[in-house]
Amino acid sequence: MATNEEKILVSRAKRGEIAAFEELVTAYERRVFALALRSCGNEHDARDIVQEVFLRVYRSLESFRGDSGFSTWIYRITMNICVDFARRGAAAPQLTALEEEDGSPRPLPDMAPAHQPEAAAEASALRDEIQAALGELSEEHRTIVLLRDVSGLTYDEIARTLQLTEGTVKSRLARARRALREILLRRGNIVAPSTSKQAEGRTVQ
Repeated sequence: MATNEEKILVSRAKRGEIAAFEELVTAYERRVFALALRSCGNEHDARDIVQEVFLRVYRSLESFRGDSGFSTWIYRITMNICVDFARRGAAAPQLTALEEEDGSPRPLPDMAPAHQPEAAAEASALRDEIQAALGELSEEHRTIVLLRDVSGLTYDEIARTLQLTEGTVKSRLARARRALREILLRRGNIVAPSTSKQAEGRTVQ
């Protein structure tokens, strides 16, 4: 949705036009649901979170001054509600991120449902392992991974959402991805790549 078009819809929704608010909901509900699902781990709870998000958005619309983008504002509300949900002990997130062999961060793998039975079973097992691994992350790391790798927010958007600098966002995301990789290594879900020196050491013994 173009920025100007969104601003007009927000302005109309503030004046009480339900149709305008419904357009905003339509524009964001899938992304909010995806974020909620990855945060809480099941569709039923994710739907509850989505309802709570848009209820809070509707009730707080008058307080939205436009200092940040509407998307930034709605993602901040979503993450706050997801965090509250997690604190109530109901959340079981399901994401992961690995690193390239040189240690640089790599985005999350595609979590879309597979079409072949064998692939679908593997994808289901991966989601289960990812869910458990992300559940071991700190709240700080889990939040930034969700915003970047699920919702696809830019570094600038994440910085504004979390009120951080872009540099802090990038370094925190890198640490979060490495923490996830270490968890998956410990759980035996991935194998650490061997460096050439390590390989040479094994052959020389």
